[in-house]
Order: sequence, then structure tokens, then C-alpha cells
Amino acid sequence: MKIILRKSHQKLGDAGSIVNVANGYARNYLIPKRIAMEYSESSLKILGEEKKILEAKKDRDKKSAEQLGNELRKVSLTASVKVGEEDRVFGTVTSQDISNLLKEKGFDIDKKKILLEDAIKALGIYTIKVKLYPEVETSVKLWVVKE
Repeated sequence: MKIILRKSHQKLGDAGSIVNVANGYARNYLIPKRIAMEYSESSLKILGEEKKILEAKKDRDKKSAEQLGNELRKVSLTASVKVGEEDRVFGTVTSQDISNLLKEKGFDIDKKKILLEDAIKALGIYTIKVKLYPEVETSVKLWVVKE
């Protein structure tokens, strides 16, 4: 059966590709899951419209991520940590801690988007990278101080 992929599939190919698959695989799995649609001239037109809508959404998402990135560059966070002798920090400051600090400032950033190169185990000032979108990355200042 000839189908058009709506979404990229690891084994079959990229979105928009026309491929041949077994009838049962297409009718029982790919088409109901909206991964593919049956090949026809009208489905090619539908796919073209879906691509336009998807591109517009990607542009909108990227612009909003860039705006959020500009706002985040101005933000400075302060993490108060417990310290022992010689100002050694108990534990580490994690991406979850940074995410919680950002939530307090009004930014809802998932901890998976916060990129820590090394564990933060000392007092000081750090520049933390935040990946907001595949092409949009920004940084936030983090001050780690005594409690």
C-alpha cells in the first residue's frame, strides 16, 4: 500500500515521504495513529496545507522563545545553600533547584531545558545556559550564597 508520512518515522523516513508498506501495517497502525495517510492527489494537497500550518506554528514558537530568552538574560537568581567548614556546600544546586527559582520569578522553565555543564558545589557566580527551542539558547546568572 502506498502511503504519505505525516510525521517522521524512524524506520520509514521523514515527514512528507511517499513509501510502500504492508496493508495491515498501514490500516491498523500508521493511519489510526495519524503517522501516515493513504496516498492520493487530494492527500498530497492536505499534506501541503498541514506543512504550511506547521511552519507558521514553528515560526511563532521560535519568536516567542526568542522573546522569553531576551527576558531571561535580564534575570539574576540567588540560591541560598547550607555551608559547613571552610564554606563547603552541603549537596549541590541542581537544575530542579534552578527551575524552582525561575518559577518564583514568574518563568515556567522545565528542568530538562536547563543545561548544567558541571554540578554546582561551591559558592560563587555562575552563568547557566537554558535551551528554549532547538535554535534558541540563552543564559541566566546564578548567585550561590550562604544561607
